[in-house]
Amino acid sequence: MQLLSETRLYIDGAVRRAAGERTYDTIGPWTGEVVGRAADAAAEDVRQAIAAARRAFDATAWSTDHSTRFALLKRLYGLLETNQERFSTLCRVQGGSALGYVPRAQLGMALGCYKALLELFPQIQWEKDYGEAGPPQYRSHRKVVYEPVGVVGAITPWNVPLYVNIGKVVSALLAGCTVILKPAPDTPGVGALMGELAAEAGFPAGVFNVVTGADPAMAGEMLVTDPRVDLISFTGSTAVGKRIMEKGAPTLKRLFLELGGKSAKIVLDDAPDFAQEVASTMLVGHAGQGCAVQSRLLVSRKRYAEAVEILRRAYAAYEGKWGDFDDPAQVMGPVISKKQMERVMGYIELGQREGATLLAGGKKRPDKGGGWFIEPTCFVNVTNDMRIAREEIFGPVLVVIAFEDENDAVRIANESDYGLSGGIATGDLAQGLRLANRIRTGSVSVNGGMCIAGDLPFGGYKMSGIGREWGLEGIEEYLESKVVAWRV
Repeated sequence: MQLLSETRLYIDGAVRRAAGERTYDTIGPWTGEVVGRAADAAAEDVRQAIAAARRAFDATAWSTDHSTRFALLKRLYGLLETNQERFSTLCRVQGGSALGYVPRAQLGMALGCYKALLELFPQIQWEKDYGEAGPPQYRSHRKVVYEPVGVVGAITPWNVPLYVNIGKVVSALLAGCTVILKPAPDTPGVGALMGELAAEAGFPAGVFNVVTGADPAMAGEMLVTDPRVDLISFTGSTAVGKRIMEKGAPTLKRLFLELGGKSAKIVLDDAPDFAQEVASTMLVGHAGQGCAVQSRLLVSRKRYAEAVEILRRAYAAYEGKWGDFDDPAQVMGPVISKKQMERVMGYIELGQREGATLLAGGKKRPDKGGGWFIEPTCFVNVTNDMRIAREEIFGPVLVVIAFEDENDAVRIANESDYGLSGGIATGDLAQGLRLANRIRTGSVSVNGGMCIAGDLPFGGYKMSGIGREWGLEGIEEYLESKVVAWRV
């Protein structure tokens, strides 16, 4: 496994080392060995990044110069395109992505969504006229002006770092905010490379800053508690999202939280290709490490035994089609870390104790390499009250639940703390759309419809989060509205 170049911080327009030359090792999920070193920011570095972002917002024209912002972000997009091979290597070596998954959410979808944000920029409404109103003695002309919130702390996860970094950083910068990006400790390289390319693009000092570090909490808590930071945009676990809300309360932080999911796919009996719909729910892409993955498969009791047999054959046929670093057809590699592997294995053991039947997988696979490999795993005879059906596992573990009828399927899908995404497969489109309206999630795919894209808002209900990322709505998350009225 190749060694990666040492990454650095990007603070106040300079690519530099951390205070005291501090670094930490990054561990490759494929091998379990050191694959590089990253700058390990100290509290002093974080304070400097916050001060730089505050100064750039308060004392420069960044927040009001729309054309300059747009031109620089177009230039950065071009540099990201030119450096796709470098990003690909980071996603694979540091992030554990299989080669066939890179053109999906890791890189291809990330750049496609960046392009969509640029295309949406001309649609942003910076001012809205409300005309005249009021009694004669106070008759006034009113307008609403939309202005950037200010300094944004963007805290991002390890699973699809470029995609999430772009969703937060580019949206906030287009809105006119300044940003401090704190990538996850496991995958600092993507964020660090974005900082390097922003410097190459000629970004003004302080507008965009990147701080990486071994401590998963230190920099994030500094961003959340510092009164100079106006908004926190976080993607990650619901537990950490709750902590951010708590820690941000004293300064009344404005929050965008994209949190966990336990999304359900309902396959109705009349689905045109029932076998394909069932088999395609195998949770293998990026080892199931996605917040919006459909990790609960719901099929009718009438066809449950048939679905179980379809899955038995599908999982058996998948052996040998995952875990190879160099195979461009493969989409599943290891999980991100030893800690995550043990967490997933804990849920697999729990599922068996709860009484679910382990249909496939369920074991570590050290024969695949020295890293963190877990077999594609499937539980059947699962009820929705089991923890494996209610809690986000974030690994290659599918649970299969039987429903009695359409109403029961909707009940099971909605009987969850989460509400991020979901799917419906049916031969009756009208029925599918009707069911979609009853499911309490932020997005629903009917018959394979693409419900997650750069021009669409993405986010969840309930404990899946607050606010929306991507789309025009995602840029508007970073805007404030100000009413101006004058007597006429």
